[in-house]
Amino acid sequence: MKQLLDNIVWHTLIGPHAKHAAGTGDVRRYAIGFSPIIGFADVSAPNFAALKSFCRTGEHFYTDAWSGPVPATWEINVESTMFKMIWEDPIPANDPAQDAIPLGPQYAEHALELATLTRPGPFGLRTIELGEYFGYFEGERLIAMAGERMHAGTLREISGVCTHPDYQGRGYARRLMTKLIRRQMQRNETPFLHVMRENAGARELYERMGFRNYRESVVRVITPL
Repeated sequence: MKQLLDNIVWHTLIGPHAKHAAGTGDVRRYAIGFSPIIGFADVSAPNFAALKSFCRTGEHFYTDAWSGPVPATWEINVESTMFKMIWEDPIPANDPAQDAIPLGPQYAEHALELATLTRPGPFGLRTIELGEYFGYFEGERLIAMAGERMHAGTLREISGVCTHPDYQGRGYARRLMTKLIRRQMQRNETPFLHVMRENAGARELYERMGFRNYRESVVRVITPL
């Protein structure tokens, strides 16, 4: 299972999310409108030439685990590391977010607006179609959400976790994540997530909840020229 996690983007894009992907036999991206992420069959020898025809000049993409030289027709915008964390605790006893609202396609613009404000990671208008998403509203405004993205084997990612700055510190994110963890484990899935190295506060929260570090991985944001 953890071998899938080492290159989870690729295994997702050739597996459960193949219908949401574009690319070739050794390099793929989420289709336009979904999360802008690229996966490589071999991160030590990525086939950028094959990918170029599936990308638009100026698009920004995230890559995982690739740290090699950059082709002349691409540039690196950001380089850092992120932690892959996997759930190791028992199933949560209760669902603390039974009042959360399921976020279907009718809430796509609300979700994108909140993600654009809070920047939980790569997010597109159609990202909420990749799994279950739940949120809390204050009137017509979405103030917190969490959902699912990558999926391979029994691994299911928790992603898009964010809270509007005016409503932070009230436990919304933890309640929504616990709801998702419980639902995933009831489906015999293993929750995992990614968290940027710089986000020490979130990593500490996830450790207290029951996630454990699996590995630290290079993450880059790149753009075709």
